[in-house]
Amino acid sequence: MSVQITSAYAGLLGLWLVALSVNVAAHRAKLGIGLGAGGDPRMRRVVRMHGNASESIPVALLLMALCEIGGGRAWILHAAGVVLVAARAANACGLWKSEGPHPLRVAGAHLTWLTTLALACLNIAGAL
Repeated sequence: MSVQITSAYAGLLGLWLVALSVNVAAHRAKLGIGLGAGGDPRMRRVVRMHGNASESIPVALLLMALCEIGGGRAWILHAAGVVLVAARAANACGLWKSEGPHPLRVAGAHLTWLTTLALACLNIAGAL
């Protein structure tokens, strides 16, 4: 029961989460904000970039790992991993540019949801 494919994407997304965390810490230090966003619009976006990733990545990776353990096809797992990495980057880039519904943010959120939904359905189908 190897999860080599999921491990690769978990590693990439783990690095992404660290980068987003460092970004939050750097902005906190630069702006002198210890907690929350301190009313600063950019800080609010930086915090949400990290929060959005922290909320969505673990569930998607868990579903991906379970799918892989259950014998999911490698090409499907790679497709899910690539889309998830691209979606999380797009979401953060769109949020960096605007608090509103930026096209990259919307696309990133939708692709994350679709990937998570697809992985959930594959796991349900595999369990039946």
